[in-house]
Amino acid sequence: MSKYNSKEQRIPKGILAAAWAIALGAIAPMLDSTMVNIAVSSLIKDFNTTLDIIQWSITGYVLALAIAVPISGWLMDKFNGKKIFIGAVAAFGVISFFVGVSWNIYSFIILRLLQGFSAGIITTLMSTLLVKTAGQENLGKVIAIVSTPMILGPILGPVIGGFIVHSASWQWIFFINVFIVLITAPLMMKYIPNFEPFNKESKLDVFGIVNLSLMSTTLIYGITKAADHATFNNGETILWMGIGFALGVIYLVYNRIRKYQTVLPLNLFTHKTFLASSTGLFLANFAIMGPMLILPMYFQIFRNFTPIEASLALIPQGVGMLVTRPVIGKWIDRIGAKYVVMVSLALSLIGSIPLIFITDKTSMIWISIILFIRGTSVGGINLPLTSDAYTGLDNKQLPQAGVGINIIENLGSSFGSAVIATTVASFVQGMEPTTASSLKGYQAGFLLSAIVFVIIFIPSLFLTHKKKANISG
Repeated sequence: MSKYNSKEQRIPKGILAAAWAIALGAIAPMLDSTMVNIAVSSLIKDFNTTLDIIQWSITGYVLALAIAVPISGWLMDKFNGKKIFIGAVAAFGVISFFVGVSWNIYSFIILRLLQGFSAGIITTLMSTLLVKTAGQENLGKVIAIVSTPMILGPILGPVIGGFIVHSASWQWIFFINVFIVLITAPLMMKYIPNFEPFNKESKLDVFGIVNLSLMSTTLIYGITKAADHATFNNGETILWMGIGFALGVIYLVYNRIRKYQTVLPLNLFTHKTFLASSTGLFLANFAIMGPMLILPMYFQIFRNFTPIEASLALIPQGVGMLVTRPVIGKWIDRIGAKYVVMVSLALSLIGSIPLIFITDKTSMIWISIILFIRGTSVGGINLPLTSDAYTGLDNKQLPQAGVGINIIENLGSSFGSAVIATTVASFVQGMEPTTASSLKGYQAGFLLSAIVFVIIFIPSLFLTHKKKANISG
């Protein structure tokens, strides 16, 4: 045991400083993506517009982020990763300022698209550069320590956004990004090392990038329409998802013709751990992000909480994530991903099954305990799956893997949110939202999440374990 402890305590300071600097660069987009939801009412009033139009600033952000992901892979191949990453963070800060001074709803939406595009580059580069910085032997610990911004974004974003809107104005949700970037930029320039291009000989795969971007955006847009219509059986969803699947088939054929010389070579999925991790991450994002959408709705509708109170009620889940983060990293590096994921899945069921029986009378103390337990499991599922996705890949494959993982996670979270929101909406339709029948919709949504957690046990069987971890370490 002491042998492991001595290893665990010797993460080189340079690696840790570089990893923290990379993670700090992601703070602004992580907070921004959740804060803006709180400002919707203020935006409708100030721009004298409708919810349907404002929704484009949120949906458009997600779609632009999806478009940026495959482009990010090529940028890492051709250019110094440090310069691209810092440039994207700086661009995010500048665009945020202009979003804050938007003169009408249309300029607001266009600027949000640009903001989403820069966020897509930041998030894709962040994961790949962290893998390159940490190395296989320290990957679990380093990702666990520096992934704090990914936790704080969804948990604290709505709370911070609520206080900003209440005490200042919605513009400051975007102006605050400027200050964050000004603080983090010098740290990034000082501590992030230069990253040589991963594959300078690679040519811009225009067709592949356009195809993957359109596939991601049409699928995600079709999924969001399912949530709007409260069913997947509607013309818009069928049309857009049909186009998305057709583009997926075209990419499959194109990838074969090009003999895997594409922005996302599909032979990556012949690596057992990459395939298992990708499948697990899709399902995990489904099971985790779906309830994150309906939990605030439950608090507001059945407990009469304000949006800020609903956000505060989710904090035990965030605390659970923070408590287990550093420990999870050590265990990933010590025994591999397989058993960490399995134990965490068991915890996730303990924190999910009680939500299936939640009512408007359930004690908030019990709900807080359940959410805390659920939170402790989240990092133990996502972190090992993410780190194991890169196991056994060579340097040239890291940007390609980053592209694949980000596309899969975006689709998983969008699909999970839409399916669970649609499940809830199908129970609520034609009823008062506070009736017992509509509560069954929320219970069904939590049941779906629990079922998906059970399914993740299957891909987790194919992840690395102690024996393989010792070989690679």
